[in-house]
Amino acid sequence: MTRRPPRRAVPLCVLLSGLLAGTLLRPTSAAHALVIPGADPDAAPPTAAAGDRTPPSASARLRVDGSLSDIVALGPQNVWAVGQEGVWDDWQSRGVITHWDGSSWNAVGIRNDASGAGRLRSVAAASPTELWAVGEGHDSRPYVVRGDGSTFDRIDVATLRAGDWLGGVAAVPGRVVTVGSRDGHPMIATGASGRWSVVTRKARGTLYGVALLSAKDGWAVGETTSGPLVLRLSGGKWKQVRVPRVKGGFLRDVHADGPKRVVAIGGVYRSSGAIHPLALRWNGKRWTRMRVPDRPAELYGVTGDAAGRFWAAGFDPARPGEPFLLRYADGRWRTERGRKAGAGRTVRLLAVTHVTGLTMAVGHVVDGSGRYTDLIETVQGDERT
Repeated sequence: MTRRPPRRAVPLCVLLSGLLAGTLLRPTSAAHALVIPGADPDAAPPTAAAGDRTPPSASARLRVDGSLSDIVALGPQNVWAVGQEGVWDDWQSRGVITHWDGSSWNAVGIRNDASGAGRLRSVAAASPTELWAVGEGHDSRPYVVRGDGSTFDRIDVATLRAGDWLGGVAAVPGRVVTVGSRDGHPMIATGASGRWSVVTRKARGTLYGVALLSAKDGWAVGETTSGPLVLRLSGGKWKQVRVPRVKGGFLRDVHADGPKRVVAIGGVYRSSGAIHPLALRWNGKRWTRMRVPDRPAELYGVTGDAAGRFWAAGFDPARPGEPFLLRYADGRWRTERGRKAGAGRTVRLLAVTHVTGLTMAVGHVVDGSGRYTDLIETVQGDERT
């Protein structure tokens, strides 16, 4: 997303260029397989068959021009997603929070807020009763909300100011970290026991993704003018960590399964103008570059199963109408695709989450007229359907 969009309708060329750069809507072959039964995203989403808890392809039924930007699962019947409605008009856009209870998606309101959320970019769960989401408000200030599992309240963070851009959030019990940028520099805001602190980096750049293993151990990723940026939380301080030099490279998200198993994903701008996928891995001592399919594709979000498997959600410009994931297992990244959404439609999966037996990705479908429909893709079990 743009850091400070003007309060007016967004021109088509601007919106699409932002999407292609992975910034407008935020900024995840072996077993699992994506399947979209039916091809028309304007039709009613499929319902679960007898014995199923989640349909393979669905919609949270957001209002006109809706998109989901992030998702977190606490269990197969406890999933939270955030996004926005009205992506074309900043005056009319509305940030949304929706919850999957095992049978349906239901919107959850935000209290303590007179102006409303313009867009929500990221969501995190420290526990079933401690949830966080970030984005920006209609009052032009950074937007932070906390939920208890039934409702959400906007939190006034005095250390954040108008113009600060929030792109990602992570939480563990008693601590929340959100990352983004301030005045063109990477920024990290940390909340604990009701107190907030903000640190920035000297180099110009932006942080997009963050992951916490504990209150004292975590990772944040993004980019500077020279390439990918990785910071590590250690000893109570965020310190830059050396990564492989990747010309034109950037990172959009990070997932940590443990102190010796962390994966960050993003892309590489090529001279042709195309973006190729980028994945880096931390083994407890150093970051190395992973081998990924070397063809144009954009990656936005990543998750893992704590057993060495990872999923990255994104977009394949060669087959734009198909949901696209990369899945890492047995030492290799492999492509997984869903059924084509329909002629003239473009599908982007912007985030992905995993709990035992369930992988769920969210994003949107754009039709030939530029209309957005939110999309939820579900993969269950370990057998290809």
